[in-house]
Amino acid sequence: MVDTDSRRKSRPAGPGDVDAYLRSLPPDQRKALESLRKTIRAAASTAVEGFSYGLPAFRLEGRPLVCYQASRNHCSFYPMSPAVIQAHTRELKGYDQSKGTIRFTPSKPLPASLIRKLVRARMVELRKPKA
Repeated sequence: MVDTDSRRKSRPAGPGDVDAYLRSLPPDQRKALESLRKTIRAAASTAVEGFSYGLPAFRLEGRPLVCYQASRNHCSFYPMSPAVIQAHTRELKGYDQSKGTIRFTPSKPLPASLIRKLVRARMVELRKPKA
């Protein structure tokens, strides 16, 4: 497992660094997060990949879209919006959730269709004009 504290100290942004991060993970977590990454990339083709808050992330129009990471006992997906998580609570039943995090295990990953919904909802939220 990668030491998360050392990843956060200085991190140049870029897909190559995300590749290195993923290579450092145990095979089951790597596979789960590579699948998550691929689904995010497909749902948000104009998003820019790199790191945000020390986590592998996608940015849309310069703003954080979503992040993800591996932890000792699970993987996490961060839609960066409590409202997006709350709007999909029913579909997230069976996954551990908190205000801004959805936790899953490599043996029970988030379905690609749900990831696409969450990413698209977050994109809509980011593009909404502020009142």
